[in-house]
Amino acid sequence: MTAVLEVKDLQVAFGGVRAVDGLSFSAHEREIIAVIGPNGAGKTSAFNCITGFYRPTSGSVRIKGLETTGKRPADIAAAGVTRTFQNLRLFPDLTVLDNVRAGMHLYGGQSWADAILHTPRFKRSEAMYTDEANYWLDFVGFEGARGVPVRNLSYGQQKRVEIARALARKAELLLLDEPAAGLNYSEKQQLLVLCRRIRDLGTSIVLIEHDMGLVMELSERIIVMNFGREIAVGTPAEVKANPAVIEAYLGKDDEGAQSNGDA
Repeated sequence: MTAVLEVKDLQVAFGGVRAVDGLSFSAHEREIIAVIGPNGAGKTSAFNCITGFYRPTSGSVRIKGLETTGKRPADIAAAGVTRTFQNLRLFPDLTVLDNVRAGMHLYGGQSWADAILHTPRFKRSEAMYTDEANYWLDFVGFEGARGVPVRNLSYGQQKRVEIARALARKAELLLLDEPAAGLNYSEKQQLLVLCRRIRDLGTSIVLIEHDMGLVMELSERIIVMNFGREIAVGTPAEVKANPAVIEAYLGKDDEGAQSNGDA
């Protein structure tokens, strides 16, 4: 399988703290993988390095074989990567349609002069943006009004708008940071179906998620991080049974050791 994303020996340090410490993994075409770990494990810091929001201290990131380490977020987006965030990053006063249309700026083909003069090319681009935005809103199952500001929407609806905007960039790699956070059970089931539909389009997905039920059902591979390092990688069944993963989430049981010491 062709690697869409290759991360090798990635490190990022803040002062004396290594948020990411030697992380290596890859994501292949049409694959859904999850990056999990306790709070503070370095998951979002790794995403920020991959997407250019942080400059790694060392290591490399490749997108479809292209070295993107340390490049600007706009350059990495142009290379075929898009993402969502833990905290929604929508434009609250823009309409639903305009929020999704904002994701298409990389391939519109119109200039500032076209926009000022309202040339035929500008009008064609605007019509194309609107059609594309409606398509992706339909794809993610958004059923609300599309001409209202997104601040008027429920949290679950806003999540759908953010994913629709990410998909509108036509990226080959989608990074989802806590996509199930704040969703109810029904919404999480809809998210699971949506992720599989996105994968079937040919888009690879890497997600950070704390909902273990969703992770185990959705992911083909799981990378487990703790204190910035990878401590396990494998299928959901392999990860679930890994003692290092159990210890990271539940803590080490020292009762037996204490008993032996007393004896």
